[in-house]
Amino acid sequence: MSITTEKTRELIEGFRTHDSDTGSPEVQVALLTERIVNLTEHFKTHHKDHTSRRGLLKLVGQRRRLLNYLKKQDINRYRELIGRLGLRK
Repeated sequence: MSITTEKTRELIEGFRTHDSDTGSPEVQVALLTERIVNLTEHFKTHHKDHTSRRGLLKLVGQRRRLLNYLKKQDINRYRELIGRLGLRK
């Protein structure tokens, strides 16, 4: 259900903006997206797990706020990120 250390490291490597970057909005959104995908898979078998569903909604809201921030700061970085993650259709 949680993401492994290796997967976290891969996501940070893939979305960082410079060598020591671990907290940029791109990295944070990528990590949140991975957690959201994992929880979504969890709910396919555990559809009555309402406590975790609340956590999922909090993660989605946090990702939405980060994306709004990134859109206000730099629209090109925002568009590139949503394209790489496949968030908007």
